[in-house]
Amino acid sequence: MSIHEVFMPALSSTMTEGKIVSWVKSPGDKVEKGETVVVVESDKADMDVETFYEGYLAHIIVQAGESANVGSAIAYVVETEAEIEAAKSLANAGQTTAKTPAPEKVPATASIGAPTHNGNGSNHKEGRLVASPRARKLAKELKVDLTTLKGSGPYGRIVAEDVEAVINKGKPAAPSTPAPTITPVQPPAPVIAAPTPVPGASSAVPGQVVPLTTLQNAVVRTMVATVSVPVFRVGYTITTDGLDKLYKQIKSKGVTMTALLAKAVAVTLQKHPLLNASYSEQGIVYHSDINISVAVAMDDGGLITPVLRNADMVDIYSLSRTWKSLVDRARAKQLQPEEYNSGTFTLSNLGMFGVDTFDAILPPGQGSILAIGAARLQVVGTPDGLFGVRQQMQVNITCDHRIIYGAHAAAFLQDLAKLIETNAQSLTL
Repeated sequence: MSIHEVFMPALSSTMTEGKIVSWVKSPGDKVEKGETVVVVESDKADMDVETFYEGYLAHIIVQAGESANVGSAIAYVVETEAEIEAAKSLANAGQTTAKTPAPEKVPATASIGAPTHNGNGSNHKEGRLVASPRARKLAKELKVDLTTLKGSGPYGRIVAEDVEAVINKGKPAAPSTPAPTITPVQPPAPVIAAPTPVPGASSAVPGQVVPLTTLQNAVVRTMVATVSVPVFRVGYTITTDGLDKLYKQIKSKGVTMTALLAKAVAVTLQKHPLLNASYSEQGIVYHSDINISVAVAMDDGGLITPVLRNADMVDIYSLSRTWKSLVDRARAKQLQPEEYNSGTFTLSNLGMFGVDTFDAILPPGQGSILAIGAARLQVVGTPDGLFGVRQQMQVNITCDHRIIYGAHAAAFLQDLAKLIETNAQSLTL
């Protein structure tokens, strides 16, 4: 007789417990190795979780809506239908008996949902292709052979971006051609006069204590982890007339102001790799890619930072389509971990709420975060000694002082301002 315990997996590096969103399979259902059996809410996303066992789902220990610590058992899987009753008896007894072998345990991060790593970056697990559900769906729609791809996700898992990269490889930038599965939407204006209510705040009842959500608890742990990091902040005023003009020209093609700002920052980081680096006990980690995280408030409270990967290399039109997809899936809690935890530099834009200036908290594992305020008309002195009216915004950068110094941050902001003020059109190249 063989009864296997299915464990709550660690779907992210900060995850300590997970909540069962729903069971895809019911007790008694046949399950195949690698088949999705349960949807788990991790720190910041709902993840489809697969089983490493073939057989029958015999008993569910943790029901939908309940939570369990990472590594704890959430269900039993047996090899034959005849063993289902034995597994139920085991669960009812609350203990393993000498008559049945002890459940075969595997590491919590590899029991379900996390493919084992074979050390060579392969995306095959015991002869089976490992790909996210969205990657499989996209590959089917675009007729891409997954077996030819090398996965960039955790443990070599193929993710949707790997499929999209094959389609986009070698193609020239096509501003007027939308991606196959994403339809451009009308982008938000860079400044909104009337601020939007803070998500989740309007539902609170005076005097009530509302427990933190899983996502909010993750944010708490992240913020507390930054307290011990010595940081400094530098502010800079940037004239945005050129950027605003460009935005008006191309917004009808689905370009967002967020994508423009991320692109401008990413291009500037090419000249300032230290601002894209992070601290480690071994020294300064210079990242090979420029991945821009952008803070997004969730509708039910909390904060998530979807990542625009290789933002310096991707054309502005593709970048905007990717951003639209990331935000939609973030709010639907469908992001994969690599889509929100692989950033090397973060943007936090409160300008859309009419905020003039603010300071941002440095995320763990990064060296810098840029806080962006609203663009407003200002009366300024011109080089010829006269007065003029210019659209200007205030940006403040927060940096890890263990590896970045004031002169480094100032030089970065100076080059960012130069790009936005005098060469914004280059962002479309």
